[in-house]
Amino acid sequence: MRKFLKLQAALCATLLLLGLPLDASAQTPSVPLEAARMALEKSQQVVIDIREPDEHATGVAQGALLIPMSQLGSRLAELPPPGTQPFLVICNTQNRSARIVGQLQAAGYTNARYVKGGMSLWAARGWPMVRPAAPTPVDMLRPHPF
Repeated sequence: MRKFLKLQAALCATLLLLGLPLDASAQTPSVPLEAARMALEKSQQVVIDIREPDEHATGVAQGALLIPMSQLGSRLAELPPPGTQPFLVICNTQNRSARIVGQLQAAGYTNARYVKGGMSLWAARGWPMVRPAAPTPVDMLRPHPF
């Protein structure tokens, strides 16, 4: 554990010396949670919920496209093409969505943004959530993450 902490401290010091942010999400494009809610309510942007099915079962924002992070690589065709319509990515707290948007940006999806706060903040605010639709036969054929 001590070796890990020393390594982490050395990495942080190196990042600071190079002028790079300690938090990768600091440079990743994001939007406030309120903007994501408005985008969904007005059908202005696609909002992609990358939480896993067991997390979706706790409730989802109505209108969100459910693409679990474990399936994202095989379902990229469902995203708006790179550089076209802006879209938002949401997870539970913003950690996974920030990382995924960073990877999408690096792959040319400059139209991707992550939602600050995530679904945990959405739920904490008491905003409406719905039960996800039952999986279709096509969904059942998709690879399971386990």
